[in-house]
Amino acid sequence: MRHFAIVGSGPAGFYTAEALAKAYGEEARIDIIDKLPVPYGLIRFGVAPDHQSIKAVSRRYEKVAEEPTVRFIGNVGVGTEIAIEDLRRCYDGIVLATGAPNDRSLGIEGADLAGVVGSAAFVGWYNGHPDFADLDPPLDGAEAAIIGAGNVALDVARILSKTTAELEGSDISSHALEALERSAVTTITIVVRRGPHQIAMTPKELGELAHLEEAAPNVDPADLPPVADDETLDPGQRKSVTLLRQFADTPPDGSKPKTIIYDFFARPVRIEGDRRAERLIVERTSVDAAGNSIGTGEIYAIPASLLVSCIGYQTPPIPAVPYDEKHGRFLNDHGQIDEQLYCVGWARRGPTGTIGTNRPDGFEVADQLAAAMPPQSDGGKRGGAMLDELLAARGVQATSFDDWRIIEAAETAAARPGSPREKIVRHSEWLELLGR
Repeated sequence: MRHFAIVGSGPAGFYTAEALAKAYGEEARIDIIDKLPVPYGLIRFGVAPDHQSIKAVSRRYEKVAEEPTVRFIGNVGVGTEIAIEDLRRCYDGIVLATGAPNDRSLGIEGADLAGVVGSAAFVGWYNGHPDFADLDPPLDGAEAAIIGAGNVALDVARILSKTTAELEGSDISSHALEALERSAVTTITIVVRRGPHQIAMTPKELGELAHLEEAAPNVDPADLPPVADDETLDPGQRKSVTLLRQFADTPPDGSKPKTIIYDFFARPVRIEGDRRAERLIVERTSVDAAGNSIGTGEIYAIPASLLVSCIGYQTPPIPAVPYDEKHGRFLNDHGQIDEQLYCVGWARRGPTGTIGTNRPDGFEVADQLAAAMPPQSDGGKRGGAMLDELLAARGVQATSFDDWRIIEAAETAAARPGSPREKIVRHSEWLELLGR
């Protein structure tokens, strides 16, 4: 019997568990370990609450967790309660699927002022992540700025713009919904360092901005390159730029109280304010033939009392695991860190791709493990039995998938009308519900 530990219960972790279960059948036992008492990682805490169709992929992961060879172990921090060396003694193979939950540093003067938050924190706040439930972002000013050119920036802009009625059917946390109902924000500026041809926003998410009840997107026609240049783009990018052209052709007419302004060719220089953010100072840029941004020396200010930095994420280091500081991920060769240790998903590649991109990662690593560690009949590692002994000796109260079902039932029962759930957002409440 082979024993495997997967650290992280988001998409990459569950796809890897699915692949290992298929590769080994009854000849392996697979433990999915997560630091939180509840599973699903990015699906629960990262995907926008108004994108329920994307969150539905968790039903596939649920089937994986129900496999007799797979076990979910929550509320166990690897690197805190349990060390990597502990896992090495327990398991034949270890796969790190920890994702990239930490914000990249903005790295400019004033980034530590009140009102400046990273997207991991802001998204975690409205998605009910326990680490950010008390964030309390300032929504009392009229102007907000979002720095970034990807779908996360779109998510933040859309959530800031939607009405309460538009958020019906979502699983946005009540504390965030109540704060957004009181929000005074009417102008949201999306600050993009380069031009329309360099955005990473996908057409589906970009197109949603055209259908907001109280907000209209605004693009300066002067920022758009000649239409003929769009032929050099791939089909998805071309669709996105076509949408930006449509936004430019139909500027806001004042019929909606909120405006989402695209400010292209703008590089953040510093944030200014008296103990809290008041304005973002940017430098006008141009883009060279290679797609690099070049400063022009022209400086101007964008008023903003709330700034959300959506410039990317990085994987948190784990003691005793080689780490790539430059790219914010574990050092690996096609997913392999050493003969016993592997990584998948964003922990392997960095924060790129979609949820489905993680599936090939999981199956590739499962193939590597199956080749390196065929089933064995003699005694080997003790796997989960040894881990359970270590956790008990250290007083760690692990949670199971059955515990998750209890939590899920309680959240479903407490849901607002039309909402799929009302998330419990604190460790103590999770554990109290389970009688711990």
